Amino acid sequence: MTRLKLGAIPDDKPVKLAVELPAGVHRDLAAYAEALSRETGQHLDPARLVAPMLARFMATDRGFKKAQRAAPAKSAPTRSDSKM
Repeated sequence: MTRLKLGAIPDDKPVKLAVELPAGVHRDLAAYAEALSRETGQHLDPARLVAPMLARFMATDRGFKKAQRAAPAKSAPTRSDSKM
């Protein structure tokens, strides 16, 4: 079986954010949730994947990391600073 980039989704206290997705992105998100459910045995609503996918994307974006390092000390709180 193909190894997915996401693992089990932690049960964190969420922050509400409304987004609109193109239909194709939503279909792919639903398919990813189904594949991840099969791999982890954890039933997942596709909406719960958005935050971990964004976090993974930002964590692996070299340009974003470089910009964070170059930012002044009063930058936005990091994931470890917040109760995300």
